[in-house]
Amino acid sequence: MRSARAWLTGLVLSAFAAGAADAQAVPAAPAAAAKPGTVVLMELDGAIGPASVDYIRRGLKQADKADARLAVIQIDTPGGLDASMRSIIKDILASPVPVATFVAPNGARAASAGTYILYASHIAAMAPASNLGAATPVAIGMPNPAGPAPKPESSGKGEPEGDAMTAKRLSDASAYIRSLAQLRERNAEWGEKAVRESVSLSAQEAKEKNVVDFVARDVSDLLMQANGREVRTINGKVKLATQRAELLVIDADWRTRLLSVITEPSLALILLMIGVYGLLFEFSNPGFVLPGVAGAISLMLALFGLQMLPVNYAGLGLIFLGVAFLIAEAFLPTFGVLGVGGVVAFCIGAVLLIDNEAPGFGVPLWLIGLLAAGSAAFILVVGGVAAKSRRRPLAVGVSTLVGATGELVEFADGEGWAQIQGDYWKVRGSDALRPGRRIRVTQVQGLALQVTDEEGQQSPAGA
Repeated sequence: MRSARAWLTGLVLSAFAAGAADAQAVPAAPAAAAKPGTVVLMELDGAIGPASVDYIRRGLKQADKADARLAVIQIDTPGGLDASMRSIIKDILASPVPVATFVAPNGARAASAGTYILYASHIAAMAPASNLGAATPVAIGMPNPAGPAPKPESSGKGEPEGDAMTAKRLSDASAYIRSLAQLRERNAEWGEKAVRESVSLSAQEAKEKNVVDFVARDVSDLLMQANGREVRTINGKVKLATQRAELLVIDADWRTRLLSVITEPSLALILLMIGVYGLLFEFSNPGFVLPGVAGAISLMLALFGLQMLPVNYAGLGLIFLGVAFLIAEAFLPTFGVLGVGGVVAFCIGAVLLIDNEAPGFGVPLWLIGLLAAGSAAFILVVGGVAAKSRRRPLAVGVSTLVGATGELVEFADGEGWAQIQGDYWKVRGSDALRPGRRIRVTQVQGLALQVTDEEGQQSPAGA
């Protein structure tokens, strides 16, 4: 009995073990393949300005909508405007999508404003043979009326002291890049040195000094090295998974291209002068229409572009004052005094127009001279033509009818109607005049014409 029970128990255990083995032999259902995700790539090439802000802001918004795992800004810039740089950094800091700034391709640079953007990004990378640094802020303005600034003195940290405004700009920029370095746990000491002493670093040196995270050959290498890194965004810590991500390149749209064109200081100044010339020509010769339309459009585009740039309004006022002097010279006999003053005012205003020495945002001196000479020639020619036209005798109007002849159509009690130069006019004359007679106009009295017989019979006095 016991042996039968033991045999039955062994049989059950054997069956259970065989079922378990079969269950292990059945292959499990393959897990759903993980979605590779998207990485957004933006290419920022050239000076950083208002168009760059629009481009980066639009790209980061698109990356957020696409739920991208990373937004890469491939940068090659000599610097740019401080206001535009700070706007881009604000967008990076507020982005829920991690941002990687990549100084590429080989031989690229992230100078001045580019260094700040690199420090602000969640991931900083550089291509071989690239460099960054020289982040000292620069600006221009009117000379110091108190005389030359005292000779700079070293303060122990390497910063020049003496000019109060320069010291303020250096302190502000140093604190800004130091705060960005502390936020991203990068080398704050070197960042401050780049601001105060305009030093630069190569790609390998930047990696060794903890200025950038790594050196990558291209965007693919960047994504492989960034894979698995943990960064902190406004939504908290994010672990990057970028190894097999799909790359989405965002190109500049028409609005960004238009902004980049009209915010070029040289072109904005040219549009400004075209607008002034067009409106002046239209006002001097009403009826042409095209110069007025083209001038108004050019002037509006120029003002829109200038309001996005760091404009010195004293320089803008001097430009308009110079044009006003040139216009006055064309109509007033000042023997060249207003003309010379206008050219001088225009040149000084054009030099002071953009209150910044950032690369790519200056007006070339040769262009200023060319516009000044062209302005003087244009105003003098247009003004001379207008002055000559004012001195010409009238060719149309009621006053030109004096001396004209016609035929009396109706006449009674010293008043009637006559056909003169193809039109009917109310006339007054001698009671001796009769319909059908040829008459001559001697005077214009309001809306009536004083006439006499063409043969010389005068109308009575006081008619």
